[in-house]
Amino acid sequence: MMSTWEEKVHKVTPYTPGEQPKNQDVIKLNTNENPYPPAPAVKKILDSVDYEALRKYPDPAAAGLIGALSDTYGVPRDQIFVGVGSDDVLAMSFLTFFTSGEKILFPDVTYSFYDVWADEFRIPFDTVPLKEDFSIDVDGFCKGTAGGIVIPNPNAPTGLDAGVDALEQIIRTNPQCVVIIDEAYVDFGAKSVLPLIDKYDNLLVTQTFSKSRALAGSRIGFAFGSKKLIKYLNDVKFSFNSYTMDYITQQVGMASLSDPDYFRMRCLEIINERERAKKEFTRLGFDFPDSKSNFLFVHHQSKSACDIFAALRENNIFVRHFDGERVHDHLRVTIGTKEQMNALFDFLEKYLKED
Repeated sequence: MMSTWEEKVHKVTPYTPGEQPKNQDVIKLNTNENPYPPAPAVKKILDSVDYEALRKYPDPAAAGLIGALSDTYGVPRDQIFVGVGSDDVLAMSFLTFFTSGEKILFPDVTYSFYDVWADEFRIPFDTVPLKEDFSIDVDGFCKGTAGGIVIPNPNAPTGLDAGVDALEQIIRTNPQCVVIIDEAYVDFGAKSVLPLIDKYDNLLVTQTFSKSRALAGSRIGFAFGSKKLIKYLNDVKFSFNSYTMDYITQQVGMASLSDPDYFRMRCLEIINERERAKKEFTRLGFDFPDSKSNFLFVHHQSKSACDIFAALRENNIFVRHFDGERVHDHLRVTIGTKEQMNALFDFLEKYLKED
């Protein structure tokens, strides 16, 4: 018998993150982490952190970090919001903007946290099926009746870039709701819609330090939008938890932004390795969407994804496999270092010759 209090619990099915193996002696290509270390300036900050400052609360407004983001992206400070990873920024955005009771929309094959947040905050939603080639169905988002729209670009797990023109069409035809473009992977070859925030006051653009800046372990996310959008986000944030980002994380974020040359160099290395990986996967009998992210969504023409996933895992190579009718025969492979990718391809070449 369920107790009285348990009957009142709001039950949700939580998001399932990629596996974090305890054994560190693995090739880890399953969670889209950057294979390179953060900028050297980050290490300097960590080596010289002000120990005495830790006894005080951090700056709730993260003014230093927001100032550095403003300088880096050329956006006024009052049009920038920061949170503990882009997941925090996105969750706060769902809580702030999607309260009308009208259904929000996002793609059917996409970041699997969106439906979790919708369920958590009791937000009704519909999914818009991707086209057969996994591209965004723009018309499906342009009916002008949604209570909110969320589109990652490049999409995950497909890696496809919808393009600024298509995204602007969606934003323009939905003035009745907030449109969130989740740009977690934009630095790997897609074009940002950031310039559109001054044209459309309902556009919120979210990004993260986790991927291109190699700071997944530090948790920094940020958003750009109109002054009105950012004010509403801050009002909710400061009603929820004023001190969301700790002192060290704020310092680390500023240090990362201080070295743009390192940032560009590492992004280019990953892009170049991704393009080489496309050739290698094609040679080995795989097909995939034309990713503009730091991963590839691969499908083999004769071997099942489940079998390949299991074989790789047994040999300490971790990639990501998703359940779901449309994606169960695909694997998402993060782009690692050249050495890691060579090890992956060497194994696949031997494995695929078996039988």
